[in-house]
Amino acid sequence: MPAATLHACLLAARPKTLPAAIVPVWVGCVLAWKLSGQFDPWLAGGTLGGSLAIQIATNFFNDAIDSHKGADTAGRLGPTRVTASGLMSARLVLGWALAFLLLAFICGILLYQARGWPILAIGVPSLFLAYGYTGGPFPLAYRGLGEVFVILFFGFIAVAGSVFIQTGTWPAAAWLLGWQVGLLSAVLISINNLRDRAEDATTGKRTLAVRCGQQAAVAVIALELVLAAAAGGAWLALGQGALAAAGLPVVVLGWRILHGVRTLPPGPGFNRLLALGGVQLVLFAAVFHLAAGWRWP
Repeated sequence: MPAATLHACLLAARPKTLPAAIVPVWVGCVLAWKLSGQFDPWLAGGTLGGSLAIQIATNFFNDAIDSHKGADTAGRLGPTRVTASGLMSARLVLGWALAFLLLAFICGILLYQARGWPILAIGVPSLFLAYGYTGGPFPLAYRGLGEVFVILFFGFIAVAGSVFIQTGTWPAAAWLLGWQVGLLSAVLISINNLRDRAEDATTGKRTLAVRCGQQAAVAVIALELVLAAAAGGAWLALGQGALAAAGLPVVVLGWRILHGVRTLPPGPGFNRLLALGGVQLVLFAAVFHLAAGWRWP
């Protein structure tokens, strides 16, 4: 593969967004071990591979579809988009998206053999919405439903699904953890949409930030951070008080993120806040891992 094509593929894959695919599987496997003492590395690998493949496919679809709809303009404040900038053709970008969906499907076969029909209930909508997030007759990202999508699929379904794949059960703790991870992942979408609000308003992309305005968009970010941190108290009710420590990075970094979105004008400075949101998500997972007391086999 030519170096230029490889560079374009890396841009389209959006490596900085991949913690949203890695963290749910990571913490889900840790929680499964904490609750049951079980850990299957093959199933964990299949879950992680499928999650990453779906995330990357979503990013490739988003790149090509946003360019086709005119949502990525010359005034873009975020990272370069490969289709709109001419680094790759839309046809090639869509081809890569389908290739990653195929990889996710292959991972799903392994998981289906282990856990049966619930994998279909998780996998089929996930595969479709990799495209349906920005494409199809009801693109979620264009209807102000991006945050809802992320909380549902990169929070509840990804975390609880990872626990189910390891243990065959759906414990309440998995849904609590999914709520926290989903909210912290939604922070990334909310920052991104607030940064791009002015551009999106001119291209028909009716994100939550466009629909509700800047002040409401900042309030949404604050609510996501507060709810993610406050939910940690529920671990006490579940008899797992040590796991509440995972909220500490949210308290520390969340304040910095919130201060930034309140004081900085939407622009390139938001890219640093977006990176900080990714760090926050990873630190949440790392502290959760440490609090659970699990050492990798």
